[in-house]
Amino acid sequence: QWQLVQSGGGLVQPGGSLRLSCAASGFTLDYGAIGWFRQAPGKEREGVSCIDSLGNTYYEDFVKGRFTISRDIGKNTVYLQMNSLKPEDTAVYYCAADRHCSGSPPGFRSWGQGSQVTVSS
Repeated sequence: QWQLVQSGGGLVQPGGSLRLSCAASGFTLDYGAIGWFRQAPGKEREGVSCIDSLGNTYYEDFVKGRFTISRDIGKNTVYLQMNSLKPEDTAVYYCAADRHCSGSPPGFRSWGQGSQVTVSS
C-alpha cells in the first residue's frame, strides 16, 4: 500500500522560504513519481511540481525559479523547497504518488495529509 506522510509548512513573510517533506512507504522513489499540488480556499487543486522515478523534474510556470523539488533515495523522501514566497502561494500543499508524473490530481493513487502554507506579513 502506497502511503505518504508530510511534514513542514507554516507561516512565513513574503519573500521568505519554507521546505515541505513527503516521506513515502510501500514503494521506492526509483519506481514511483511524487507530485506536489496545492489548493487555496475556494479554488481547485492545482499541480505545482513533480519528480519521476528517473529523477526528472517538472514545474508549473508560476513556481519556476522559486521552487525546487528534490529527493533522497536513501530516506525515500521528496522535498519541495519554496523560496521567494508570495501571498498568492498561500494554500494547503499536498504530495501525491503514482507510477508517473501527471498534472492532474486523478492521476495519483495516494495522497499525503496536507500541509498549510501561509504567506503573510
